[in-house]
Order: sequence, then structure tokens, then C-alpha cells
Amino acid sequence: MAEMSYRTALVTGASSGLGRGLALWLAKRGLRVFAAGRRMPQLQALAAEAQAAGATVEPVEMDVTQVEATRERLLALDSECGGLDLVVANAGVGGVTHGRRMEWDPVRAIIDTNVTGAAATLTAVLPLMVERRRGHLVGISSLAAHRGLAGHAAYSASKAFLATFLESLRVDLSNTGVRVTCVFPGFVKSEMTANNAFPMPFLMETDAAVELMGTGILRGETELSFPWQLALPSRLAKMLPNPIFDAAARRLR
Repeated sequence: MAEMSYRTALVTGASSGLGRGLALWLAKRGLRVFAAGRRMPQLQALAAEAQAAGATVEPVEMDVTQVEATRERLLALDSECGGLDLVVANAGVGGVTHGRRMEWDPVRAIIDTNVTGAAATLTAVLPLMVERRRGHLVGISSLAAHRGLAGHAAYSASKAFLATFLESLRVDLSNTGVRVTCVFPGFVKSEMTANNAFPMPFLMETDAAVELMGTGILRGETELSFPWQLALPSRLAKMLPNPIFDAAARRLR
């Protein structure tokens, strides 16, 4: 695929964590970045930080679980900026959904954001990208997508959905000029991981993860997995027979 010159980007979940870091990283490289999220004060602080660095971040108050409003807003932004070159579906939530104590509300919340919200974000301007024969869709999945983690059925499944969704899009969009990238992070310091009460091996600093993401996205990589110390065994775990995997996963609960 030919080299792409990025002018504009939209990043969801930009109030904190990877989304915030990536929005600022892209802006510092000359992109006009629309930073979307539910918490406007945090987005305004991000915009001020970008401005102080000579970059452009425009805050966009958005809740991706409000699907129709999200799609309408993305279409409006696309028209306003002359076409979004890069759309990053980063907004996501986690939480324990243990099979023995399963409740619907936390499952629904994860699906609404990580599945429905992500799909709505990625598809809103996709037909326009195909028509323009340029664009880049990025989804932030997780290494948890490779196997079902004990106690995290909804989260693992939601990230597996996103990975498979993007893989199919990548195949369908070959030779259209539209790129597709799926990112599989491990544990990264953020508001979400700060609440985890279990061990998080190879926990990464946010800035280091953002550098890997941003560089890989602009290179047009189809998949990015990090850190390698966790990415490799998570990939190998897909090949384990179920009895062996189940026994190992139970020990990690």
C-alpha cells in the first residue's frame, strides 16, 4: 500500500490513558486531532497541553455507547475537516464478570462500549474513506483477546470481537486505499489497570506503549502486540489444548 500522509485523526477514549497519550503523540507530529471522550474537563486540559507544545487537539464530548449520536458526530467532523484520515477506536471499559457470579449489567456495559461503540466508531465514515480511497481504521483490542481470561468473560470476548471484526475489514478493504490496524496491548498503566487487584506482569509505562502504538500505526502495520514478553506467550496459549489451558487459567484467577 502506498505511503499515506496523515492530516487529521479522531481518537476515542482520549480523556486518559492510551487514548490521551496517542492523541497528544499524533498532534505533536502535525496532525489535527479530535480527542473524543465523556469528560470534557480532561479533554480541555489535553487541548491546552497540546497548544503549549505547538500542536492542535480539539476536544469532542462523546459517549460511544450513544451509537446514533456518535455516528452523526463523526460524519459531521469528517465533513468539517475535509475527511478524517485516521479513526482510532480506543474507548473501552473492563471489569470482573465471573461465571459463578454473573450479573447482566456489567456484561452489558462492556459490550455497549467495547463492541457496539467500537463498531459504530469504525464504520461511521468507512464508506467515505472507501470512496476517497484513503483512510486508516485502528482498533485497540487486547492480548486478552487470544484466550478467555478467568473472571473476565465479557472483556476477553469483547476484545476478541474487535480483533476478528478488524481482521475481516482488513481483508475486505485490500486494494481500496484504506488501512486497518489492530493493536493488542498487554498491561499498561492507566486508570483502568489501577483498579486491578491481580498481578500484572510486564506492566508498561503509558508513554512507552504510546510510542510503540503511534510508530506502528503511522508505518501502516496491520497488527501490533506488546510487550513482547507477554505477547509471545499469549499467542502460544492459543495453541494449547483446552484441558491444559483451563488448568493454567484457573491458577491465575
